[in-house]
Amino acid sequence: MSPTEATAPSPSPRRVDVLVVGGGQSGLAAGYHLRRAKADFVILDAQNRPGGAWRHAWPSLRLFSPAQYSSLPGRMMPAPAGGASPSAADTVAYLADYEQRYRLPTVRPVRVRAVRRGEDHLTVQTDAGTWQARIVISATGTWWRPFIPHYPGIGDFEGRQLHTAGYTGPEPLRGERVMIVGGANSAAQILAEVSTVASTTWATLRPPRLLPDEVDGKALFDLATRRARSADAAGVGDLSDLGDIVAVPSVREARDRGTLKAEPMFARLTATGAAWADGTELACETIIWCTGFRPALGHLAPLQLRGHDGLIPTEGTRALGEPRLHLLGYGDWTGPASATLIGAARTAKTCVAEVLQQLGS
Repeated sequence: MSPTEATAPSPSPRRVDVLVVGGGQSGLAAGYHLRRAKADFVILDAQNRPGGAWRHAWPSLRLFSPAQYSSLPGRMMPAPAGGASPSAADTVAYLADYEQRYRLPTVRPVRVRAVRRGEDHLTVQTDAGTWQARIVISATGTWWRPFIPHYPGIGDFEGRQLHTAGYTGPEPLRGERVMIVGGANSAAQILAEVSTVASTTWATLRPPRLLPDEVDGKALFDLATRRARSADAAGVGDLSDLGDIVAVPSVREARDRGTLKAEPMFARLTATGAAWADGTELACETIIWCTGFRPALGHLAPLQLRGHDGLIPTEGTRALGEPRLHLLGYGDWTGPASATLIGAARTAKTCVAEVLQQLGS
């Protein structure tokens, strides 16, 4: 190191009242309420363009609800032509317009490496310098941590293995034998289109059930909210009583041509495919794991807040072990259906209200 480098002062940390980590749907919803309150805040986003994880979804992905029930606060999502549910591209365009319309102060691309405790602030270390904030709202979502369960022989399979996060469409799979694993919405939507160009097998832990055609994401969110707010949740009804999969048009079409037939989960993988406990084997060239995601919380590791289940204990969105930290948009444990657009919108309002109260104390 040269003498100049050794003696040059390091840049002073930038200070802000509220730092939002993540510029996807949850971060923007929080930003809207912070902007309305004239709060001193900044949004740091690791992506080089607006749109959050929706920019990386497969093109045919459809939201589970009509546009009017898939909107962030203050700005209705435009309805696609023909009344279809919005696509991933529609959602990206909406989020980009939303960020610009409300002039949300987003700095990108900035990757947050670590959040640490300070005496009167939290220190946020990034690949573009250090910030200090009185409150941090973590809104990094789950897309960046795809989960693939371990099965015996998973390393022996010689074909291609994809996760939902890496699926780009059916054409690369044309003419192949494809195994789709998982019993939720992503699996059903991907199966619906892959089955039009390839021979498909669907493997699930339990028989998948389609929701009634008239039930969409809005109805599911309302039920989840009533359960979360009820003192006697058992009397409100259970989401699982309705079914598992929203019958968007592509899934209905696959249902009508008899494609949505699932096999029990296999026992192990082989070099050429999968094998079941009864000795049945099936060959395939590609396995698509539609097996979900885990919260992207690595930047919070220095705070040592995780419980035995891998999640951070919270009261609402506030971390119990560090009240200057809020977690937004990771699923039901941070607000009813908060990983959805409508859920993020409603949870962000209560989150920011508490943040503003903390700042005023």
